[in-house]
Amino acid sequence: MISIPGTNISENYSLTNDSSDYTLFHSTAAKVCVLCLLLPIPIFAIMGNLFIMAAVARFQSLRTPTNAFVVSLAVADFLVAVLVMPFSLVRSIDSWHFGRSFCRAHFLLDVTFCTSSIFNLSCVALDRYIAVCDPLHYPVRMSPRRVAMLLLLCWTLPLVISSLCVSLGMHTQSPPAVLSSRTQQDFHTCMATFNVPYAFATSTVSFFIPMGFMLFAYGKIFMAALKQARWIHAVEHHTGQLQMSLSPMRTDSTRRVQAHMERYSLKKERKAAKTLGLIMGVFLLCWLPFFCMNVINPLKGYSINPLVLEASLWLGYANSSLNPILYALLNKNYRHAFVAMLDCGILSRKFRAGLDSSHFGRHTHTVVTLETISR
Repeated sequence: MISIPGTNISENYSLTNDSSDYTLFHSTAAKVCVLCLLLPIPIFAIMGNLFIMAAVARFQSLRTPTNAFVVSLAVADFLVAVLVMPFSLVRSIDSWHFGRSFCRAHFLLDVTFCTSSIFNLSCVALDRYIAVCDPLHYPVRMSPRRVAMLLLLCWTLPLVISSLCVSLGMHTQSPPAVLSSRTQQDFHTCMATFNVPYAFATSTVSFFIPMGFMLFAYGKIFMAALKQARWIHAVEHHTGQLQMSLSPMRTDSTRRVQAHMERYSLKKERKAAKTLGLIMGVFLLCWLPFFCMNVINPLKGYSINPLVLEASLWLGYANSSLNPILYALLNKNYRHAFVAMLDCGILSRKFRAGLDSSHFGRHTHTVVTLETISR
């Protein structure tokens, strides 16, 4: 999914622009360093997403509409880590050893699962937007049928995008304008290139439109949370003034209570801002450089350094290992589930009992709360 020199734009990756070379790193020391740097990405992605899927399968109280999207996101990220990253890792530190046919399959799986991951992130944002900004209509707008339709769309549309580019001839493994005849015939390269309109179209559909929606949704969520915090602060202030007028002798204690509530409200505002900023910050940090390369590289005459292209690719992959932290480990219910699954003594039994109870983990959406943002 990265542009490479030539008449086409690459939606996958290019290891080198030099037709006489197949690898970015020649020394063994450099390859070992790169391996140590990149290997934790698929390992953490596999472990973290497995924990999410296992927790939802184990505890029925976690099976909510929001968690349906989180589990779908975990499945997509897990598949990226298992079916895509290992082969990309071999290609990145050495060269392609898996043949032309699997190169095509690798490209299709890569585009499908990475795009599905981004679409699922958008659905999580949509779910939280409705839960916070329109809680009274949440059960209707996020009914099981609509959730199922959104999940189906998150998987079928990426598959259609990747399949069309292959079946309609928009995908080639060796751009003739870039590679010499020797490289074209060599099986140690795995380059996937697109024609220019398709590259821009897929970048827009796969990233820029979901990014715009997520910015809008989380912006609205933060404004709603801020409005609620101010409303709570106004009510508390009015209550405090009323108590002071009715009980003049308790003015000092009332003021202390009021000051404590104001600090608590401010703490909630800051937590909401940090949570939303972290979610969007990580998403943009991981994927924005990657998709910007697809747009900038052809405009610069395909002159961007291959190392920069490869780094942006793995930065996007890193999002699959960070999503479990952002969308699960920061969630109290998931943390309790992980402790219970790891069987950590008395604490584990306490959390397991809570998770198995009928009320724990059940989310209602009749009231807008700051906690809804990060649940």
